[in-house]
Amino acid sequence: MKQEILVAGLGVTGAATAKALAKLGKQILVYEEDNSAAMQNKANEMRLIANIEVTFTQPEILPKLIITSPGWKPDHPVLIRGLSSGCEVISEVEYAWRIDQGSIKPKIWIGLTGTNGKTTTVSMAEAMFLADGKKAVACGNIGKTVIEVITGEDKVDYLIIELSSFQLHWSEKLCLDSAAILNIADDHLDWHGSFIEYLAAKKRITNGAKQIIINRDDRHLNGIEFKGDHKLVKFTLDAPRPGEVGVVEELLVDRAYVDDPQEASVLAELSDIKPQAPHNVANALAAMALARSCGVKVESISEGLRNFTPGHHRIEEVENLSGIRWINDSKATNPHAANASLAAFSSIVWIAGGLAKGADMEDLVKSKASRLKAVLLIGTDRELISDALTKHAPEIPKYLIDGDSSEELMEKLIIKGMELAVSGDVVLLAPACASMDQFTSYAHRGDLFAEKVKQLLGSKK
Repeated sequence: MKQEILVAGLGVTGAATAKALAKLGKQILVYEEDNSAAMQNKANEMRLIANIEVTFTQPEILPKLIITSPGWKPDHPVLIRGLSSGCEVISEVEYAWRIDQGSIKPKIWIGLTGTNGKTTTVSMAEAMFLADGKKAVACGNIGKTVIEVITGEDKVDYLIIELSSFQLHWSEKLCLDSAAILNIADDHLDWHGSFIEYLAAKKRITNGAKQIIINRDDRHLNGIEFKGDHKLVKFTLDAPRPGEVGVVEELLVDRAYVDDPQEASVLAELSDIKPQAPHNVANALAAMALARSCGVKVESISEGLRNFTPGHHRIEEVENLSGIRWINDSKATNPHAANASLAAFSSIVWIAGGLAKGADMEDLVKSKASRLKAVLLIGTDRELISDALTKHAPEIPKYLIDGDSSEELMEKLIIKGMELAVSGDVVLLAPACASMDQFTSYAHRGDLFAEKVKQLLGSKK
């Protein structure tokens, strides 16, 4: 039978998409490049599902619709061939949106993107919606894929979607009820080709949105014009102006979703946010604005914040022994995220390096050099950080750490950290780089860090 849709990639998104489409009765062909034993086994499991075929050979004839996985770059030969032959290439999120728009009662679509803090903010917003009694779910790059939620059995009225620049690149028609951009900094330039293209992909989240929420404190976002008929709300760590959400002393206040913008409504206290690092306060403000944009009651905002538990691998204290804190921020996969982490501490033994994804390290090193006691460098692009240290902070000792396995590497890092750190210091894993050169994911990197810290420090107790 002729396939109607090509699913490009058999990773998490690709597999979920194929299953959902098969449930809808579509004839699916999945193309995967990785023909490892693990992927072959996964393909065999997929082939047991009716309407799904899997191939590890580039298809000669392409269906008119291609749903691509986020990791596939725009210059992939199959995607280029598809576009040049008149095929439509879209994201799984875009396809799910089209399905939902054709339903009797479409859901409320709330989307958020940014360089850093997306998962935390979407999770905070979900907690606020749930505290308000709304049937809401965080999805997209967190939890289930959007198409899984759309085709699932659970009753959901609000989708709170974490969207990456990869997904937005292939989502031309997606139109959200509320769209937020947290922040913008260099990231994924190897995928997009330039910062301009990366920013353009991020901005696409606002196309046709009824409400747009942006960070007033972000220099890239403040210079953007948003076209169309929409309500524009800004959030800031300073006192808010009319039409904004912000901070006044120890209070987080709303001047955007009030009857009189000359007045302010108290949404929460700073003490409700954990941790209270500036970047996390910004995350909370964005989540508040998203929640208020959908009518979440004021009292549910603070309740949701208090109910929220931060995820793993984000400025997470693993151990505090002999006055030395061991902090896991493995989710800091770019300089912008690492900057927020380094800003939270004053005397740091910094573990950094990995895959830089085209990002520049000089501004990060230059601005945070005064906080660094020593730097332990790992991974493919560690020379970028090493060179920046030589240029801007030559007095800071740096050590190149290698290992024959990820376990051995992490063990050597912890042993060196134990050797260098004294009471009052922080040993901080905030690599400013992606992990896939030496670990399977940032979570694997963070889990190993926590495991080895507890193991090696436990022997000293």
